[in-house]
Amino acid sequence: METPSLFSPPLYMQRHQFVVEFVKSCDPRKVMDLGCADCSLLRKLKFHRHGIEVLVGVDIDCAAIRQRAHALAPLSSDYLQPSPRPLTIELYQGSVTEREPYTRGFDLVTCIELIEHLELWEVERFSDVVFGYMTPCAVIISTPNAEFNPLLPDLKGFRHNDHKFEWTRTEFQTWALGVCRQYGYSADFTGVGEAPDPDRGVGFCSQIGVFRRHADVSNAPMNNTLQEPTVYRLLYKVVYPSLCDNNIFQRILVSEVLYMAESLKRQWLVDKQGKQTDFTSRVHGLPSGECVWASPRVQALCGDIQHLQQALLDDSRVELNAERNAIMLPDENEVEEEDEVEKDECEEGESALRPMKDGAEEDWETELG
Repeated sequence: METPSLFSPPLYMQRHQFVVEFVKSCDPRKVMDLGCADCSLLRKLKFHRHGIEVLVGVDIDCAAIRQRAHALAPLSSDYLQPSPRPLTIELYQGSVTEREPYTRGFDLVTCIELIEHLELWEVERFSDVVFGYMTPCAVIISTPNAEFNPLLPDLKGFRHNDHKFEWTRTEFQTWALGVCRQYGYSADFTGVGEAPDPDRGVGFCSQIGVFRRHADVSNAPMNNTLQEPTVYRLLYKVVYPSLCDNNIFQRILVSEVLYMAESLKRQWLVDKQGKQTDFTSRVHGLPSGECVWASPRVQALCGDIQHLQQALLDDSRVELNAERNAIMLPDENEVEEEDEVEKDECEEGESALRPMKDGAEEDWETELG
């Protein structure tokens, strides 16, 4: 029941943006979305992940996950410009009332419009699993504010036919503060979807509780990423390309260096008014490797020039001069001559294999018949 005339942008987008802003400010490394459904929040976090390295979605509805999982796959741009940090996305079928060892030790757990779909007797089990067993550093829970319902046009009963309850602000905060006392958390209350001026007193349409674990409460070990799930069922997993992969780092760095070297070469030729003989005498490439090091992109990739030199020495596509301070680029005339030789060899080979049929057409159906 999200009417465009009441909420712009739509309410679900405001909830997702709230999570994004929290991620920006707190920089969590491992994030889990309970009740991920169509994975729309995960897709949002994929593009605004900041420091996120592990992004996990859990839902009881296997079909909903499978239908939208492909939207979490890397794009072409992710391969062309890999992120400096790794990212693994995993989707699981599972219940938020079940204890899964894999879920322990996350930095942030989100439960967006989830809790109202549980039976009231399940809420206690949910509280124990999320706050008592998973013990994440932070939890974001959003749920409908029943006090806002009279302002929603044509609404009778709950906002969704699967809602088992809808809490007022007092009911939500009473439950939340009880969870805080029991499991060692503190909570701040806010929301999204403001009411019109005359009705501001009813609060937000979606009320939100932000829970933070006390520093003196022990957290589960953070090295559980290698564990296999024992209760949840893995439906989808993808590992994004990143510069933490040495092979990817090497490829991106060398490509960047060769591009920079070729650009400097062409600029040098223009400055010398096309006197290629002078350029060729200067090792067919860069007067100094430090010219490439001046590139901000190369510096960001390497960190220091010694690292750059070592990376180039380890790659067979790059040839350095004897002093290892300049990159050897092939002379354009040499490249043209090599291309001509290869072309002649190919033509000779083709002529030797070509059937000598003067103007005759080949009837493949007859030959194969």
